[in-house]
Amino acid sequence: MPSNDNEIQYHLSFPLPYRALLLIGLGIFGWASNLHGLDILGVDAVSAMDLRTDTYSSNSVMPVHHSTSFRHTKAAILYHSVYRIFFSYATACFFSWTIYRFVTQGDPLRVDAYGYIPGITAIALLLILLCPYNIMFLHERAKFTMAIRRCLFPAGSGAIYFSDVIFADIGTSFARVFGDIWLSLWMLKPGNSILVPPVEDYWSRWFFPLVMSFPFFLRFRQCLIEYNLPSNDSRKPLYNALKYATSFPVIFLSAAQRTLSTDMSKESENKISGGSWQGPHPLFRLWLLAAAVNSLYSFWWDVTNDWGLDLLKIERTKAVDRHIPRPLILPRLHSGTPLVNSRTSLDSQSSEDHPPVRIELSDPPKYRHRQSCFGLRTILFYPRAIYPVLIFVNLLLRMIWSVKLSTHMQSSRDGSVAFFWLEVAELVRRWLWVFVRVEWELIKKTHDKVPTSLSDERSGDEGEYEMIPNTPDVMGR
Repeated sequence: MPSNDNEIQYHLSFPLPYRALLLIGLGIFGWASNLHGLDILGVDAVSAMDLRTDTYSSNSVMPVHHSTSFRHTKAAILYHSVYRIFFSYATACFFSWTIYRFVTQGDPLRVDAYGYIPGITAIALLLILLCPYNIMFLHERAKFTMAIRRCLFPAGSGAIYFSDVIFADIGTSFARVFGDIWLSLWMLKPGNSILVPPVEDYWSRWFFPLVMSFPFFLRFRQCLIEYNLPSNDSRKPLYNALKYATSFPVIFLSAAQRTLSTDMSKESENKISGGSWQGPHPLFRLWLLAAAVNSLYSFWWDVTNDWGLDLLKIERTKAVDRHIPRPLILPRLHSGTPLVNSRTSLDSQSSEDHPPVRIELSDPPKYRHRQSCFGLRTILFYPRAIYPVLIFVNLLLRMIWSVKLSTHMQSSRDGSVAFFWLEVAELVRRWLWVFVRVEWELIKKTHDKVPTSLSDERSGDEGEYEMIPNTPDVMGR
């Protein structure tokens, strides 16, 4: 058990299973606030991710232009339902934790005796998620499970939807949470304690890094599928896959280092103080190099490709003049219909080919073109001062997160207050990342080619769920 009294009290009152449940709840709240915040900021997340708010699809092939109030209503339906899910989830978890605290009374012996309470809570929540009956947010649960199914079993020859990209990227930020869930299950095994990490021997010690690496593998596979699409002519998905591949050495070298540390501690306890080893062994240096490469490459990709900013962009050719989109085109981003013909672009088509769209005076555009500055981009939906702050915060938390991915840090400090807040910080980083990622995707939709017919792109086999978009996004990311 941890030697520090405050640490002991922390584990007694808030053990690892409840911390994992809390982080999942924060993820639900973060997604609801993402949708809510994007709607307040005037970014049409429903159109950007092609989220669905209706149960049945519309078979109409005629373009439909909706008003701002209608689009706001669609977004409100989404985030209100996610808020309700969060409050229901939080109520159930808080009720379970209250019972746990009441029966344990902070007694270490009672903590292990009643350690099954968080386990029963997690099983009950999982059964509710998989329940096929029309109770407890059936439509929302179906959308969520469908999104998981598409990420786990994607069609090898089908396009990867942008909503699935966001979903899988959020999953990578929960890599450590998934590892905590695995540890919690191992702690509930008879003979173990929920107060300290279990002792792992032989093959079992590799399950923890395997669980942590699985979300990165799913996203890695999505990138390879995008790269192998017949319609793809870019290497960007391959470079994106490389970003997720750099996470594997960090995780598994750390696991190997932990194994080596344990073996060396047994052989020379007098030379290694405290039973923890992070000395200048070649394996440690290799892990340090892998962590630096993963953090810096991921940060560069976030800024340059996921956010579309020019700060770290590598120019291969001579810069060309940038053209600001015509004033009456940009407001059409609110529309759920294609913005340009698949054979045209905003930069190449003249006004004679595509006459300006009439915009009602009662439906003023929410987006404004903000004059950019060095390192940003031509079109910004948010105030300029926000972007440097987001870049700095993203860099800082990226560097810290690579350390948190390291399993050799799992010792008496594992699950401590500081490390728990590092997991919260990663969720905050991903929460901020989503705002700019969706903004950039919406901007790209005004320039990139989009399908002209929904019937050409959809097979009709997919269910009518939120995370199934109207048009697949096949461009390189």
